Amino acid sequence: MTTEAILTRWPTGAWKRELIDGVIYFYGEFDQRDIEIAQRTYPGRRVLVNRAKDLEVHPGGAGPARSVLDSS
Repeated sequence: MTTEAILTRWPTGAWKRELIDGVIYFYGEFDQRDIEIAQRTYPGRRVLVNRAKDLEVHPGGAGPARSVLDSS
């Protein structure tokens, strides 16, 4: 594990986090590797990286999660 990996991978790579309509929202530069880590951390939750490359952890449910950025 390199210093760069520690500083850029989820959760230590998150610049800030907040709760938006029941969704845990992590700001940062995330990818598929971070989705896999978050799915292990939050079993039963739906996890995605949105178009801004931020990580979202949605409550469990049927079907794929929809980004809070896409909500109207």
